[in-house]
Amino acid sequence: MPSRPKISVIVPTFNEAENLPFLIERLDSVRRDSGMDLELLIMDDDSRDGTVELVAGLDHKWICLVTRTGDRGLGKAVCDGLRRARGDVMVVMDADLSHPPESIPALVTPLTNGYDFAIGSRYVMGGSTPDDWGFFRRLNSRAATLLAMPFTNAKDPMSGFFALRRSTYENAADRLNPIGYKIGLELIVKCDCKSVKEVPIHFSDRKFGESKLSLAEQVRYIKHIRSLLIHKYGTWSHLAQFLVVGLLGTVVNLAALTLLVALGVNVNTAIGVAIGISVVFNFFLNRRFTFAYARKGPIAGQFLGFVAACSLGVFLNYFIASSLVFKYPGLYPQIAALAGIAAGTGVNFLINRFVVFRKTT
Repeated sequence: MPSRPKISVIVPTFNEAENLPFLIERLDSVRRDSGMDLELLIMDDDSRDGTVELVAGLDHKWICLVTRTGDRGLGKAVCDGLRRARGDVMVVMDADLSHPPESIPALVTPLTNGYDFAIGSRYVMGGSTPDDWGFFRRLNSRAATLLAMPFTNAKDPMSGFFALRRSTYENAADRLNPIGYKIGLELIVKCDCKSVKEVPIHFSDRKFGESKLSLAEQVRYIKHIRSLLIHKYGTWSHLAQFLVVGLLGTVVNLAALTLLVALGVNVNTAIGVAIGISVVFNFFLNRRFTFAYARKGPIAGQFLGFVAACSLGVFLNYFIASSLVFKYPGLYPQIAALAGIAAGTGVNFLINRFVVFRKTT
């Protein structure tokens, strides 16, 4: 008979000493009842809340506590645990008892059937969340899931309860760089997980302590999504950001024009000033977000290059639009203008991406 795979359960902790005894007891029951060869890695971010003393008082050789004093954070702690794990299969779960340890056997099973990744899911048939979850908590969860749609069709990719094989993890072990706490989505994308199985679970509210979810973590999640978009889609993701900045710049242009005209500024002067304001706005936003990798470059040179690229785009826009109107007299000028805008924007993006804000390394 083939030997049973060793299972490593990785639990990141920070101030979870009150929850750990209950989690360990339930994990021990799963280990004994299922016959699993299971190890528990508690990755603690130097809580100083009694976690060290608690684990030291346990006579469990299958438990390992790692106290982390540098590069702290949930995602970093999980990555550290994945590197240290000895199991053939690795399970990640929270310490706050929101994830049921009893579901680990069901979570591991899809991996033996060929799936790359398994998620303990709240949102598939049979999964559930507490009845007293408020509207904003549900909205926050659904919005985060919606933002993950470019990467996976899983219904609960935000779940912190998941499993993967060591061989899958090793596909991208040196490329993991999670921002914030959604390490599961990072692994799905970086490990190129094609087949994801969702196993229904009941998600419970934490038993003790306070939630680590904050506005700062939500901002980090947005940054993480952007990072994954760049990783997965490369230049196309830069183009999408460039177009969004351009749209915002249009809004700024129109707002500035409206305000200047309302203040009695000559229309032609107002148009020129509004264009200048939008160009400066677009430059700084593109430098900060679209081409963030170039932020350390010379700002004066980049600004001049950006203006030159915009000028060429404007010229191309005008040339194509006017040429189409001349060649096709019956063509709606709005259609010709759109064609010109598309061409001008494309050239503008290419020059900025590969000349003005080019990568130097």
